[in-house]
Amino acid sequence: MDTLLSDIRACEVCKAHLPLGPRPIVSGHPEAKIIIIGQAPGTKVHNSGIPWDDASGKQLRKWLDIPDDLFYDESKIAIVPMGFCYPGKGKSGDLPPRPECAPLWHKPLLDLMPALELIILIGQYAQKYYLKQLAKKTLTETVKAYDNYLPQYLPLPHPSPRNRFWFIKNPWFDDTVIPMLQNRVREILS
Repeated sequence: MDTLLSDIRACEVCKAHLPLGPRPIVSGHPEAKIIIIGQAPGTKVHNSGIPWDDASGKQLRKWLDIPDDLFYDESKIAIVPMGFCYPGKGKSGDLPPRPECAPLWHKPLLDLMPALELIILIGQYAQKYYLKQLAKKTLTETVKAYDNYLPQYLPLPHPSPRNRFWFIKNPWFDDTVIPMLQNRVREILS
């Protein structure tokens, strides 16, 4: 695992496309029981080198109902984005994750984590990649059908403050999905 993580952190496959240069952000451990697969680091995470070290991460930890030290204990929770480096700015937020990362690195990483009990898929890119034809037409429909993907996968929306209108329009998420998520995480990590 250490060799693979070192190789990923040294990766420069898409260097020419990265406005801030490569800085792959990833954590994993053979004993990890949960893996969080998100989109790609933002500028704050790129600068700190700490995954989910931003407002979205704070909200995600609140959803999971776990403290920072547990969230960052890679022997319990692995953090693997679809794109390992900051992809750059788009018209309405960051660009999509670079397409090279997941096909190149995800399978080797997952193969070294045999204890995984839950794969949390955050956002449409992770959901489409892992759920393939089982993903619904929209992220909302996929998240609403979360119980179809359990016990292996749990699709979630991105916890970004930019998604506040989605959360207002979909109160069922806080009422149904969050309590289930917290119970599942508690069971797995206890």
